[in-house]
Amino acid sequence: MSSADIEQLREAVESMHGGKATLAQSVPVTEKWRGKTVWDGVVHIFDLADNPKTTRAYAWSSPVEGRTKRRFFAVLHMGAITSPVDAIRAAIVAEHRAANDAEQTDGGEQQD
Repeated sequence: MSSADIEQLREAVESMHGGKATLAQSVPVTEKWRGKTVWDGVVHIFDLADNPKTTRAYAWSSPVEGRTKRRFFAVLHMGAITSPVDAIRAAIVAEHRAANDAEQTDGGEQQD
């Protein structure tokens, strides 16, 4: 990952959660579910100053299907989120729930 990409992640952490983010380290993470890889990439761990909730955040980006842009994720180290793996799992669960909610909402509407 280039320094420009790391800078984008730092900006994402700061804009989503406030405070001043400084890269502490980057770690590879592979998350499997039922024997299949559901996520494989690098999570960047940022020290977070001036944030009232925590002193650490986890960030990564993923490509947006069919586009050249990337989607940025920034998850705070707090509560049940105590590692990069926890952050990835929380994001996967949140996206799955959002997709299910959208599907249920769309399924209940009538189209003209």
